[in-house]
This record gives sequence, structure tokens and C-alpha cells, in this order.
Amino acid sequence: MGENTASKNQNQKQHNLSIDVPIQTGSKCFDEDGRLKRTGNVWTASAHIITAVIGSGVLSLAWATAQLGWIAGPTVMFLFSFVTYYTSTLLAACYRSGDPVTGKRNYTYMDAVQSNLGGIKVKICGLIQYLNLFGVAIGYTIASSISMMAIKRSNCFHESGGKNPCRISSNPYMIAFGCIEILFSQIPDFDQIWWLSLVAAVMSFTYSTIGLGLGIAKVAETGNFKGSLTGISIGTVTETQKIWRTFQALGDIAFAYSYSIILIEIQDTIRSPPTESKTMKKASLISVSVTTMFYMLCGCFGYAAFGDLSPGNLLTGFGFYNPYWLLDIANAAIVIHLIGAYQVYCQPLFAFIEKQATEWFPDSDFISKEIDIPIPGFKPFKLSRFRLVWRTIFVIVTTVISMLMPFFNDVVGILGALGFWPLTVYFPVEMYIVQKKIPKWSTRWLCLQILSVACLGISIAAATGSFAGVVLDLKSYKPFGTSY
Repeated sequence: MGENTASKNQNQKQHNLSIDVPIQTGSKCFDEDGRLKRTGNVWTASAHIITAVIGSGVLSLAWATAQLGWIAGPTVMFLFSFVTYYTSTLLAACYRSGDPVTGKRNYTYMDAVQSNLGGIKVKICGLIQYLNLFGVAIGYTIASSISMMAIKRSNCFHESGGKNPCRISSNPYMIAFGCIEILFSQIPDFDQIWWLSLVAAVMSFTYSTIGLGLGIAKVAETGNFKGSLTGISIGTVTETQKIWRTFQALGDIAFAYSYSIILIEIQDTIRSPPTESKTMKKASLISVSVTTMFYMLCGCFGYAAFGDLSPGNLLTGFGFYNPYWLLDIANAAIVIHLIGAYQVYCQPLFAFIEKQATEWFPDSDFISKEIDIPIPGFKPFKLSRFRLVWRTIFVIVTTVISMLMPFFNDVVGILGALGFWPLTVYFPVEMYIVQKKIPKWSTRWLCLQILSVACLGISIAAATGSFAGVVLDLKSYKPFGTSY
């Protein structure tokens, strides 16, 4: 009994001493749950969020604005940003069950659903979340290959003076991206990819700024703002296409804001005090404000530059041809960013599968044992054979599917539509109601339910439009034979 008390006191001393001291790997500084002390702060959390949010989605916003027009386009973007920020604050409050300071930690989104809702909802949440993460990996593989091809094509256009159509296959570029991801996927967990997130966040600002600058330059060159109040005109597209494209644009914008899917996992990297929810709310406000400003500028100036002809991908749709070297820098930045973003999104899925495997086969050396790989000048890298095999298979599968279905805009729209309502709105709202014990039929309860139902309608419309886009693409589709 005395030994236990002494041990507790010792742990408490370590806990108190380590609040302001940087963690050294291997030191005995632990949080109250027995895990190595978390070191994340508002800036690392913001970097993770910005890496996740300012992704390939920003490149489709000029096209989305073109479908909606000058009134609805910016309005919809602002509404999505407000809903995303508000529901992220609800979700952040669910990181700890009960007391916001001392309550039980929920390490993942599924843990939070388990603690607050339980039952079949946990399985539904897990299925949607991990399918969405799997889909994001496919979407990012497609987007990165398009950017790699754009570098090759812009140089080809420049050399031929625009005479050569420069058609090339996307497959080698997808394979190259997959090989890089196999290497980076061996980084064990979320805590250890903070540096990759910071690099990716810088890259996202780089290409967003270039896209914005080229849009402004195009408007300055022509001297007029293109576009109309109601978006792409009937005649350029049929009435049916206008409806489908409007719905798909909603999905594209929803995808551009989706990060609730990994919010709890990011929050689990944050140190306290202050409470994790306070830090996360601040990080969400910073990130959503910055991304909304970029989205508004990129979407609006892209539309102003090209009007009804706004490309589906601003930097690879070849609305811009010159200066070709600047386009090359922008597309290289996209590829570097997507390498990091792929890992930010996939780490929760990797962790889930590895946790399940450990629970199912607790005595397996193949799953639990790690091998020390010596690295000259550094500490040995701990390689797990199971991690090596399963993560490699995962990357190969997502790469092969990307080669089969390389439809950037439609894939982005479907992912945004399927993930937005359940993961960004429904589960955060339902968990918050339970967590804060909000009475049924009270004013606050009704407002939250109205928000949820309205977002469900938007998700259904967006999914319908995106699936219609895929059906059109499939009419002229050849497996593994897509070229640009």
C-alpha cells in the first residue's frame, strides 16, 4: 500500500515537473493516462488542420464558384466555414467525457462516439470515418498525379509553343506517388509527423498564393471580372447539367472544409493546461479563418479570371500556361503537400487497424515485435513487420483504385458529400447534446436539430450531383488507359 502511494506521489511529481519542460524521447514524463506526455500546442494543431483542410479541394473552388455564381458561391463557402467551425467546437468539447479537465480521454473519433452515444452508432461512425479516410487517400493520389503530369505538360507546351497536345498517361505518376507514401507510411504515429504537417502547411500556402496571384494577374490583364450572379449559363450547359453541377459544387466545397474526421486524433496530441478543448477551439478558429480567406480569394479570383470556363483544377486545368516555371513550382508544392496530407489523414486508419490486430492476436510476435534498424548519426528506427506489410498493402490498393478511377472533381464531390453530414454535423451535434445534457425540445436542442437536418439535405444533393458526374465520366472511360 505504502509502495503504491509512493509510486503515485512520484508520478505526480513527474507530472508537475514536466508541464513546462520539453519531452525527451525515453524520459519518464507521462500524462495522467499513463501515456508519454503530449507536447502539441495551438500552432501544431493549426498546422495539422491547415494541412488537412487546404488540400486539393482549394483547386476546385473556382469551378465550384462558376457553377453557383457571384451570389451563391461566396455565400455557400462562408456558410460551410461557419458550420464547420461551430460543429468542430462541439466535437472538441467531447474529447473528454464528463469533466473537461479531468474526465476520461477519448483518443479517437470512435472512442468519443462510444463514450457519448454507444451502440450501433459506434460501428456506423467507424465505417463512415474509415471509408472516408480510404477515399481521401484515393483522391489525393489522383490529385498528386495530375499535378505531376501538369509539370511535364507545361514544360512540353512551352517547348512546342503550344503546338503539341502533350498527352501523357497518369499511371506512372500514381505509382511514383504510391512508392513515396509506402516510405512515409512507416512513420509510426500522429505525434511523429508534426514536421511533415508543417512542411505540408507551408506548401499549401505556396500553391494557394500562386493560384490566387495568377487569378489576380489574369483579371488585371483583361481588365474585367468575368462571371455572372447566377453562375454558368444555360446554353453553355443544359438545364439538367446545371442542376447536377450545382449539386456537385456543394460537394466540392464540403470536401474543401472537411477535417472533423480527424479532429479528435489531432486533439489527442495537445498538451494541457489549458484544457485541450480550449486549445482546439482556438486552433480551429485560426485554421478555419485562414482557410476561408484563401478559399474566398482563390475561388472568386479564379472565377473572375475564367468565368464559365473555369477549370475543374485551377493549376492543372490549363487556364494558365505562363509563366510556366511558376506553374511548375505551384504543382510541385501541391505534390509535396499531398504527400504530407495523405499521412495526416491515414494515420487514424493505420492506428485503428493496428490496435485491432493487437487485440485479436496479443501473443503474435509478427504484430507486436519491433526490429531496431540502425541509422548512422540517429537513434535506431523501430520497424514493425506487421506495420511494414499492412501499410504497404494499403498504399498499393489505394494506388491501383486511383489508376482505375481517375476522376478528380467527381471523387472530391462524392467524398465531401458522404463525409460532411455524418462526421462534421450529425455525430458532433448528437454527442454534444448528450455531453451537455441539453433537454429534448428545448430551444437549443431544436436549433441543433434544424442545423443537422439542413446539412443532411445539402449532403444528399451533393452526393446526387457527384454520382451523376461519375456516370457521365464512365461513358468515355477506359480502365488504366486515362491520359491528359
